[in-house]
Amino acid sequence: MSTIKFFNRWDASGVKVDDIGLQKYLTLAPKIAPKTGARYAGNRFHKSGTFIVERFATKLMGSGHKGKKHFISSGHNGGRKTHALRIVESAMLKAEHRLKTNPLSLLTRAVENAAPREEVIAIEYGGARYPKAVDIAPQRRIDLALRFMTQGAYAKSFNKKMKIEDALAEELIGAYQSSARSNAIAKKRDLERQAASSK
Repeated sequence: MSTIKFFNRWDASGVKVDDIGLQKYLTLAPKIAPKTGARYAGNRFHKSGTFIVERFATKLMGSGHKGKKHFISSGHNGGRKTHALRIVESAMLKAEHRLKTNPLSLLTRAVENAAPREEVIAIEYGGARYPKAVDIAPQRRIDLALRFMTQGAYAKSFNKKMKIEDALAEELIGAYQSSARSNAIAKKRDLERQAASSK
């Protein structure tokens, strides 16, 4: 593993992905400043080659979309990646102080715990629509986990006294511990419960 420390603060050596399905899609190669500027855009699965902390910050910048409507809005979605990275760094620092764990290891385990395995789609037979449970692709599993975490953090902090850094740290810790207090874990269980009832 590289000796580079991400945010020039934390070492990524010794961190590994336990979920076999996500190993090829969750990149742990650290960057001092996780801001690569779409350098991977030539590849169809370019997101897989992007450092997971950068993907987390990018998701934080556009967390307001739910379906195709912009239901959730926040002053933090200003399109400034530096600002998003500062929020992520601060949240990781707070989570590290509380759990005394490498924050990259914490984020990796949180994504693994929060990534749903099944979801429900609608299929049509003769004009009638039926729900059907399907497995989720690994790339989408990571995207959904990151989205649920950032949306949960914004729901806790938007128009409230709690700061976004504290809300994001709480969301990370909840997902790391597989606690139902985490929005991501609650959404994952809800999705998998719907899928189980549609089999």
